[in-house]
Amino acid sequence: MLHLKKLSKDFAGKPLFTNISWHLKKGERVGLVGENGAGKSTLMRIIAGEVESTSGEIQIARGGTVGYLPQDGIVAKGQPLFAEVMTALSELQEIESEIAQLTARLERESHDAPGHDQLLDRFGHLQEEFRLKGGYSMESEVGNVLTGLGFSPADWEKECGEFSGGWQMRIALAKLLLKKPNVLLLDEPTNHLDIEARNWLEGYLQGYPYSVMLVSHDRFFLDQVCSRIAEVWNHDISDYHCNYSRYLVLREERVSALRDAKKRQDEEVEKIEDFISRFRYKTDKAALVQSRIKQLEKIERIVLPPERKKIRFSFPTPPKSGKTVMELTNVTKAYGSNVVLDGIDFTVESGERIALVGHNGAGKSTLMRVMANADVTSGSVKDGHNVIKDYFAQDQAQELDASRSAYDELLADAPFDMVPQLRDILGAFLFSGDDIHKKVAVLSGGERNRLALAKLLLRPSNLLLMDEPTNHLDLFSKEVLLEALKNFPGTVVFVSHDRHFIDGLATRVVEVGGGKLESFYGDYEYYLEKTSGMAPSSATDGGGRLTPSPAEQKKTESSDSDAGGDRLSRQQQREQDKQRQKEERARERKQTELEQKIAVKEGELAELEQAMAAPDFFSDHEAARLAGERHAQLTEEIASLYQAWESA
Repeated sequence: MLHLKKLSKDFAGKPLFTNISWHLKKGERVGLVGENGAGKSTLMRIIAGEVESTSGEIQIARGGTVGYLPQDGIVAKGQPLFAEVMTALSELQEIESEIAQLTARLERESHDAPGHDQLLDRFGHLQEEFRLKGGYSMESEVGNVLTGLGFSPADWEKECGEFSGGWQMRIALAKLLLKKPNVLLLDEPTNHLDIEARNWLEGYLQGYPYSVMLVSHDRFFLDQVCSRIAEVWNHDISDYHCNYSRYLVLREERVSALRDAKKRQDEEVEKIEDFISRFRYKTDKAALVQSRIKQLEKIERIVLPPERKKIRFSFPTPPKSGKTVMELTNVTKAYGSNVVLDGIDFTVESGERIALVGHNGAGKSTLMRVMANADVTSGSVKDGHNVIKDYFAQDQAQELDASRSAYDELLADAPFDMVPQLRDILGAFLFSGDDIHKKVAVLSGGERNRLALAKLLLRPSNLLLMDEPTNHLDLFSKEVLLEALKNFPGTVVFVSHDRHFIDGLATRVVEVGGGKLESFYGDYEYYLEKTSGMAPSSATDGGGRLTPSPAEQKKTESSDSDAGGDRLSRQQQREQDKQRQKEERARERKQTELEQKIAVKEGELAELEQAMAAPDFFSDHEAARLAGERHAQLTEEIASLYQAWESA
């Protein structure tokens, strides 16, 4: 479908990639990965025809089409939403228009008029083409795509210019999906999608009939959609025919093998160079020296991929809080006539990691602000004993002072005893050397978010309220943040649209919608299992905000008026959920204990084997016999522990 032949691209004399030869087959779904600045977006733009390559050529199958969705910058206006998206099916609309014209002519003209048979033939041909290309279902398909991407029927007649930037990109994505290009190029398509729209897009791309190449910082999305990973590094592309999780394993194995091979090669080169330098000026060795020089020239040097820079940090150990960290009682939060939270009760207990989920506009960020600032229309928000909270807002990066440098921004909020550690903290978040003196105004979105996260390390807090902390972070930085939060001994309440991040962190999922909350004690998979088959809880109103659906209103009304039987059933469900969570924690504790025992036994075995490797060890036959018995015993114990660990 697509073939790159010796493709090269230079910027200001520096190569971005060199002599790339790469092939994309029909129906393949490829994830394009690599460090920021490696050239992923540039490669896509070259394939899309928006940027010229320095050399090489691109071959696309005859009749093939390419569609490209950039990260941002697309704006549609002047037409209602539905009509704008329908323009993606302009070919079908033209056929439909010609069929209408032919119908009118055939109605006017007599059957024996000159050219009547040709008109009939053309009419029949167009009708068949229209049918085969899905013309009779095109309005339905447009509706399905718009609904999947989060637009409600109430939005369909809304003028496109009224939609904000994130919704503009959804409009562009909808048009591109409906065009069905043979090569679909998507650069961060999930950036502006909530979790429901991401789930829908996953399913759509899994069934896409042509080729897909995408860049994404959403690991779960890559795993679900892509069956091949293409890594851009060292001016080239390396292929891995697997999903993203498997790619991480294979890449590490490959890099490890490369390191070993390079080490052997460096040793060999050093020997050859040493021979040349020793005998270069000895006439009786001249032939041998020349032979070694030629041998050295023929060696193809192994190049290692650059070490990936990662955020490396852990949250400061906070003081202990009471068992109940926060309690919201009968809380209502309204903006004018728009009631976002309606008489909710919500309790957060120490050590919980709670994910807030729901449609865009359902009230997740409002709930976070209520928890952070206790700004409510009615009801009460009570912090538990010794609770120290820190709030990371969705737009936290916008709160930074653009006139300050990265260092000064951290210094402005740092307690006196933390000042000596500021450079270390900035270094942990990839601000090194002169980077710490960069003005906030010139930092990228990712750099700003990292700086805002770094500020969380200035004061030890035992309750972290984090609204979209992974925005603008790359895959590797997200992974390190996830590990840091897993090891955080306090309590976390967070919002994220990243499935992998939620799955890896959440011990409880709280669905926000229709002004109410519903808790599910488990991870996101458990939440999906419990809510599968349920109707969507909300829909967008004309302003892009979400309002309760009739089904949800009915559910809310009934939940207020149901008799004790329903409440008892819900109480039983909660008890079952709590029991399941308790069992899960017990299982995790057992696994941790077994892992610690395995580590101790393996350490003993390694020490014993090191002692047994000594040249004179077996001279003492009795000691050797006892060591052999201990070795056998340790090996058996470790095997038994591994078996218990696998069972757990």
